[in-house]
Amino acid sequence: MTDEELIWRASMVAKVREHPFERTPKVAFMFLVRGPVVLAPLWEGFLKGYNRLFTIYVHGSNRSWNVTEPEGSVFHGRRVPSKGVEWGKVNMIEAERRLLANALLDYSNQRFVLLSEACIPLFNFSMVYSYLINSKYNFVESYDLAGPVGRDRYSKKMAPVVDIKEWRKGSQWFEMDRDLAVEVIADKKYFSVFHDFCDGKCFADEYYLPTFVTKIFGGTNANRTLTFVDWKIPGAHPTQYTSNDVTKKFLLKLRDNRSCEYNGKKNQICYLFARKFAPRALDRLLKIAPKLMQFNL
Repeated sequence: MTDEELIWRASMVAKVREHPFERTPKVAFMFLVRGPVVLAPLWEGFLKGYNRLFTIYVHGSNRSWNVTEPEGSVFHGRRVPSKGVEWGKVNMIEAERRLLANALLDYSNQRFVLLSEACIPLFNFSMVYSYLINSKYNFVESYDLAGPVGRDRYSKKMAPVVDIKEWRKGSQWFEMDRDLAVEVIADKKYFSVFHDFCDGKCFADEYYLPTFVTKIFGGTNANRTLTFVDWKIPGAHPTQYTSNDVTKKFLLKLRDNRSCEYNGKKNQICYLFARKFAPRALDRLLKIAPKLMQFNL
């Protein structure tokens, strides 16, 4: 299918909300990658034994399209038809919408998580699944930021569809429910404005969803991401963690000692995932993470 055909089919919504058949809700883990899923062995352990509760979708660049995962892997055969993706370009959003549309074709998918090849889970599957399936809110980070990496990237050409007062920034690593996912892929009005006037230095993937969701569906959004990223060091890219960084103390720090709201109540868990982990961190992760997070390789 073309992208247009895919989105048209995926945007169909059942008018009868009660299901006439038995259905177990699933979480769609959507990986936006530049090449192989380098941390796949860790994800294999995380997902082991829960095949009925998740689906995997992988979107790669054109160069990575011929990369295959071994038979028996949960990632085998899970690559969706992909197109080129460039950092900071609008085609990043197009890839995210392509992943959402493919995942929406399976009606059992009720929650949708965007991940990269550099992401890891911070808890075991049972905990992550319960947190997502039982959430009343979506998790799209959104905030108003003045200055060169905030409001200064707004283009007046986007008015009146998007006013500067409505301009929001946030992490591209989102988690959302099925209702919002359908609205995201079906949106033409706002996406076309970002497509035409927010490319290159605008970094559309950091502004489209935060702005769109806050403007239209703000009441359903927790205004935070579930994926931890360290931006403490100034620069265009977040901190990358290598083998030397991976310790039990470090992973515990990512998991604990925070206070966020979950379904309107205080909760100590803010993040379910974290990035940005280098491929050479895999061995240390495999030694420490399964015991800490209580899942089996």
